[in-house]
Amino acid sequence: MLDPQFVRDHPDRVREALRTKAIGDASLVDRVLDLDARRRAVVTEAQAAQAAANAASKQIGALMQRGEREAAEALRDGVTRGKAHVKTLDDEAKTLDAEFARALLDIPNIPHESVPVGATEDDNLSVFEWGERPAYIAEGEAFAPLMHWEIAARLAGAGPLALVDFERGAKVAGAGFPFYVGPMARLQRGLVAFFLDRAADAGYVEVQPPIVVNEASGIGTGQIPDKEGQMYAAPLDGLFLVPTAEVPVTNALRDDVLAETDLPLRLAAYTPCFRREAGSYGAHVRGLNRLHQFDKVELVQFVHPDRSYDALEALREDVERLIQALDLPYRRLLMCTADLGFTQAKKYDLEVWSGAQQRWLEVSSVSNFEAFQARRANVRYRPTEGGKPAFVHTLNGSGLALPRIVAAILENHQQADGSVLMPEALRPYVGFDRLAAP
Repeated sequence: MLDPQFVRDHPDRVREALRTKAIGDASLVDRVLDLDARRRAVVTEAQAAQAAANAASKQIGALMQRGEREAAEALRDGVTRGKAHVKTLDDEAKTLDAEFARALLDIPNIPHESVPVGATEDDNLSVFEWGERPAYIAEGEAFAPLMHWEIAARLAGAGPLALVDFERGAKVAGAGFPFYVGPMARLQRGLVAFFLDRAADAGYVEVQPPIVVNEASGIGTGQIPDKEGQMYAAPLDGLFLVPTAEVPVTNALRDDVLAETDLPLRLAAYTPCFRREAGSYGAHVRGLNRLHQFDKVELVQFVHPDRSYDALEALREDVERLIQALDLPYRRLLMCTADLGFTQAKKYDLEVWSGAQQRWLEVSSVSNFEAFQARRANVRYRPTEGGKPAFVHTLNGSGLALPRIVAAILENHQQADGSVLMPEALRPYVGFDRLAAP
């Protein structure tokens, strides 16, 4: 949520953010300003009415001492009416306060000045690329690579369950909820452990959060009222399955005041993630490319406002080292305004190269929200030198999401004999060097 004073002082900048992010329109700003003006006017009127009632109450005593009972009773009746009017104005102010706060939730974050203005994903900037794309040559001869779903099917053997069993997952839960079996299950488990260990080595504290959150948590990180249609809900209990560990981990400090010496606070959490992905269809969502349930390690930071952009670059490097350790070619995108998202002030996407599909697959977003989430969740710190508590800046990045990482490992590290070599750094975690048919 934006600072209300910022909206009052810079309405044109807020309107520009709505335009360049392609979220809502200028009428949202006009509504916020109108509600703000109305509630401030009502509060001013209520204060004046209360002051008049207080002054009249003092006069009543003086009139009674002089024996002017009739005048005192008349004034008392006026005070009673005045207090009733104050109560009416207070109730109106509370209603306008609630409407104002709710309207502010619909205003997106302001893009950082370094974010390129753009209208589509074609306007995102590719600012860095690492690694060599697989050539698929064995003993001097090229071979045709298989898609990751074809590799998993070929390596499954004769058992009743496929290594990645989409059909049985659909039978049990629906499309987008696969089973992972045997070595593929070990690969999932190994990747999570690998990511968490690397996060610990980089100074993150591991957290195991709830995988359901309440509405207040969704509001705190900006999923509500922006993305509630993409979350799985348990309406009987007023809960949502987590779309990402960002939501419970960030909200763990909701309404807290940290010491400045607590900053930066760097947390890492593994959770399964659940996303409805409504409207997703086509060839690009086949296999592991887009799922309704997937595993992910999330990196979350609470930092001093003066150091959040340095922290963003350091967080990005933490994530990129994971991709490099898996020997996966990738690129870094600086996202344009239209592809930035509701809550982000600046965001990088990291995409690995899918050798068989011949396209880039997003595996991580690394974002700085500045004080936007902290203001919604009321996460503050107390300056060491004294003064009022101030809002922290929050950042997060996927470190990493598993499905497309697994797809890229299978496709990029496949061999001519149909086997898949495991990245060297991952082998101690999965217990095998090569994924091969039994």
